[in-house]
Amino acid sequence: MTGPESEGLPVRRAVCPGSFDPITNGHLDIIARASRLYDEVYVAVMINQSKKGLFTVDERMDLIRRVTTEYGNVTVESHHGLLVDFCKARGIPAIVKGLRAVSDFDYELQMAQMNNGLSGVETLFVPTNPTYSFLSSSLVKEVAAWGGDVSHLLPDAVHRALVERLRGEV
Repeated sequence: MTGPESEGLPVRRAVCPGSFDPITNGHLDIIARASRLYDEVYVAVMINQSKKGLFTVDERMDLIRRVTTEYGNVTVESHHGLLVDFCKARGIPAIVKGLRAVSDFDYELQMAQMNNGLSGVETLFVPTNPTYSFLSSSLVKEVAAWGGDVSHLLPDAVHRALVERLRGEV
């Protein structure tokens, strides 16, 4: 065994939550940065029964696993329910969220304060790389559906899956 546990040090864990329908280069940038700061990073694909995704939860998880293999310390799981319950079950004290704009901050601050009040889990806000400040899964899907080129906004495997899905090939 190597790493913090073998040396008697606590393992630093964090979670990057989202719907990831699909995962974008903006999401991947936040996950990569978190993976450099923490020993273990969980990507929690949150399940919202009231939303119909383009990709199933299992497909999203598979795509995320494929594009995060290089990090070595990323685990991908799904969760239905409160994020703080996911954290509690895995001993995760920190949520890492990317912020694109001031408008994100208002909503995310409320969520962070609620999560902290419910369980003591802290939220760390990471400013998004300016290259991805406009990027969202919804926008990518909309542009791609109209035939726009979004290849530079997604990992290659995700772009291929998106094009195939929109063509009805999958």
